[in-house]
Amino acid sequence: MIELKTEREIELMAHAGHIVAGLLEHLAAVVRPGIKARELDAEARMYLRREGATPAFLGYRGYPASICVSVNEEVVHGIPGDRRIREGDLVSIDAGTVVEGWYADAATTLQAGAVSPLARRLTETTRRALEEGIARAIDGNRLSDISHAVQEVVEREGFGVVRDFVGHGIGHALHEEPPIPNFGTPHMGP
Repeated sequence: MIELKTEREIELMAHAGHIVAGLLEHLAAVVRPGIKARELDAEARMYLRREGATPAFLGYRGYPASICVSVNEEVVHGIPGDRRIREGDLVSIDAGTVVEGWYADAATTLQAGAVSPLARRLTETTRRALEEGIARAIDGNRLSDISHAVQEVVEREGFGVVRDFVGHGIGHALHEEPPIPNFGTPHMGP
């Protein structure tokens, strides 16, 4: 069941979200060829500590790190280890925090140094897909309208969407209803 939030609850979630956004911005400035994924995790922990926030992923279902770092073909939830980021890598960082009992969770994909034209086109396409999905998040639309908009942009550029992992609601728990895929038939669902 989708739990509707009050204005105050949304403000608290937004506060946690601002911290995650700041963390991702900070890590974007740190990602470079030669850095280890584990070092990105240490940076994330220090940043969240300075902000008075708790890493949402650390210990969640046994997860051993504060962030997820997925490189190139790794789709999602990569555990940061001793792997060094190389020139031309695409580095996806998934970060979450909990502040005063409210969760926030977001991800971004970063380019380490000079990337291939295909990698650049992929990141530009995913940015446009996100923007188009957000543009469809308006009163009167359904979640599937957002999902379909993302899918249309991605597939129009010759890429595919991941179907095995989906987005999700958030609030008092890291994962709440509803599931939010990046594909779907418009005008369906909640």
